[in-house]
Amino acid sequence: MNAAVRPDAQRIERLLKPRSVAIVGASSTPGALGASVIANLDRMGFAGNVHLVNPNRQEIGGRRCLKSVDELPLGVDAAVLAIPRAAVIETIKALVRRQVGAAIIFSAGFAEGGEQGLDEQREIARIAANSGLVIEGPNCLGLVNYVDGIALTFVETPAIALGARRGVGIVSQSGAMACVLNVMLTSRDLGISYSISTGNEAASGVEDYVEYLLDDPKTQVIGMIVEQLRQPRRFLALARRARDCGKRIVLLHPGRSSAARESAATHTGAMAGDYGIMRTQVERQSVLLVDNLEQLGDVLELASRCRVSRVGGTAVVTDSGAFKALTLDLCEEIGLELPALSNASAPPLRAVMPEFVPVSNPLDLTAQALVDPDLYRRTLTALLQDDRFDSIVLGIIQTDPTTSDLKFPPIIAALKELKTKKLVIVAGLDEGAVVPAAYIEQLRALDVAYFPTADRVYRALAQFAALAKRDLAVWDASPLPLADKLPRQATIPEYRAKELLAPLGFRFPAGRFVTTLEEAQRAAKTIGFPVALKAQSADLPHKSDAGGVVLDLRDADSVAAGWKKLHANIAHHRPGLVLDGVLVEKMGRRGVELIVGARNDPDWGPVILAGFGGVQAEILQDVRLLTPDLTLDGIVRELHLLKSGVLLRGFRGSPELDVRAVAEIISRLGRLLRAEPSIREIDLNPLMTYPLGEGAMALDALMLIEGEA
Repeated sequence: MNAAVRPDAQRIERLLKPRSVAIVGASSTPGALGASVIANLDRMGFAGNVHLVNPNRQEIGGRRCLKSVDELPLGVDAAVLAIPRAAVIETIKALVRRQVGAAIIFSAGFAEGGEQGLDEQREIARIAANSGLVIEGPNCLGLVNYVDGIALTFVETPAIALGARRGVGIVSQSGAMACVLNVMLTSRDLGISYSISTGNEAASGVEDYVEYLLDDPKTQVIGMIVEQLRQPRRFLALARRARDCGKRIVLLHPGRSSAARESAATHTGAMAGDYGIMRTQVERQSVLLVDNLEQLGDVLELASRCRVSRVGGTAVVTDSGAFKALTLDLCEEIGLELPALSNASAPPLRAVMPEFVPVSNPLDLTAQALVDPDLYRRTLTALLQDDRFDSIVLGIIQTDPTTSDLKFPPIIAALKELKTKKLVIVAGLDEGAVVPAAYIEQLRALDVAYFPTADRVYRALAQFAALAKRDLAVWDASPLPLADKLPRQATIPEYRAKELLAPLGFRFPAGRFVTTLEEAQRAAKTIGFPVALKAQSADLPHKSDAGGVVLDLRDADSVAAGWKKLHANIAHHRPGLVLDGVLVEKMGRRGVELIVGARNDPDWGPVILAGFGGVQAEILQDVRLLTPDLTLDGIVRELHLLKSGVLLRGFRGSPELDVRAVAEIISRLGRLLRAEPSIREIDLNPLMTYPLGEGAMALDALMLIEGEA
């Protein structure tokens, strides 16, 4: 889709809230796409005009059929195309002639079907851009407007009105997954405002619908299933808007694995981007990124029903001692904070507990609540008044209806009486136990979520807890341009990269670029021994692999021997390669080896990678991706979140490292990429980091430039 030509809210509204609908390919055959759309409109009581187009029928279900689109009245709001792919383009042209506002294309086989289909999809996009016609699809399942009761889809849709509630707006490139999410949320009695399947996004995309839903008063939360965000920077701006206006965006983004990225191109015609960069950027804008459909439903439920504003400490109340240990294990693993409680630290709770029940978190009530049902009320009262907790999870053994009859009524009565604004969730410990539906309905009426397992609650809460811990402070530091013009070459060799970067405050070992042995020996004497020799060529970015680095040369004779060895290695590993020259560099002082790299992603913009070098980077993947707008304090916090972060703080007698110096380098790289968008990548590897106050020094530097030959 051309990002420069996108439908505005007024035109999107003709699609989402049509007062008149045309069904091209209307049918009376049960199960046919056109018949299903008619049935959905009738089931939901659509009050607008419905125009049927079928050249082979006089009428369907008492409605007159038109022979062609050209017989439609002018200005129909939305047309549903339940026709073969071959007829789509001519039909779209006819809709434009009749000034139709929007069209939904069910047909598949366009961009995902090969070159011919891609060409046809491009033609659809061209027509839409020139005419202003809003197009949903192709290769989509349509949409459902639960606010006004309009279903423009061939999937059988129950007549469930949103009513006075605010609901979840669903935006999904996959129509099937949109349907799955609809069913999931409906089964939990959660309201849905709109469910929109965008398909191949020839002329409208998820960003257009998210923008509409942000302004929609009936949409409280937005749930997304997206394989590719085609306008990433626009989406980030929308996510910022959502954060500022208090609307949550919860995103499921398939494509973490290489196999998933390959399959995406055959599904919706999407070419998946780099998942790690996407995650870093969207989470920076407070998007809640989930890993699977179950978690998507769980997080949407907490955001919608419980209206989670913040999640600090969580208290867990249960009736199983063994479950306490399981809870502690899982919550430590996923980073959900359970503030410790004791008899001394929680006097109000101690005062209402039986003597034999120790105060702790999780709190095990044992079976005492069965003989003293008021214990639930007393416990909840004490915990809800405790400022250490923003959420309370009741993990209940349900067993059977008889046990549920003993436990749920006092819990529900206590919640009705206390009327808390804090987040309370009831979870079963024995999934599959028969719980009378009336109890779950009563809990939900109180905006208390019910989950069949506590593990799912903890994982969903951890998403909000992680969001609350994110540093949203923005450092809008000025860009940092290069003093010299960038060379016209795709890869800038080390010596030239260092010449460009050093004036900006990047620290490197003393060195000189030479082309002869005699120059190398003079440079080594001037710099001071010991030195390293490094082969320099734009065609040799990984010189160590070709034997192009010779280390620890301590006099003129060893420089001569090293020179001979370096050139012999290059001749062996890269026959015919002509070097620009050799970098003679003073041997860098050893320190803790880090890696810092910057990437100017064409879709998502600048990101910085930082982590431990060597084995940690290559095998353990001990790295963090950072956005360039983090404050220095924010960067320092991120560095301490590395798996091996304890090494930065000093470990077993080793000194604390100068982490702030590393943060300044990272910030400087971000400013540079903002100033020089043609820089594709910069790698400072290794970055030797020294004790506090002694800074950090990059021993190697590599720059890649976009679009140069």
